Amino acid sequence: MKNKYLIAVLGFCLSAAITGCTTTPEKPVEQAADKASVLVNDYPTRDRVEYVLNCVAQHGGLTYITQYACGCKIDKIAEKMTFTDYESAKTFTYLSKGQTGDAGAVFRDPAQSKDLRTRLKEAEASAEKSCFVK
Repeated sequence: MKNKYLIAVLGFCLSAAITGCTTTPEKPVEQAADKASVLVNDYPTRDRVEYVLNCVAQHGGLTYITQYACGCKIDKIAEKMTFTDYESAKTFTYLSKGQTGDAGAVFRDPAQSKDLRTRLKEAEASAEKSCFVK
């Protein structure tokens, strides 16, 4: 019974986020002169929801604490990285792990890939420390 309720709630949240976002065009990201003034709200809702759902699953399931902490975590990451950089880092991470040998070198070895993956890893570690109470 509990699993059916959890699946229904997660399905509703995900469908509401995706449906709500597809009807409105995304605003272009304003590029700031320096990286310190990154807009926190430039991440699309569907990407925030996807991150929170994955984070909740990794931390043992949906509870108020994990939901709040995972929402906090994506907000902290958004303070440190633009959505374009975040999206590129996630893509490089995904593709570098999916391909081995020379095929994966295209995604794993370039300086831009290493820099973005390192920045994302540092942002996630910092967010994990500040959002999850141990």
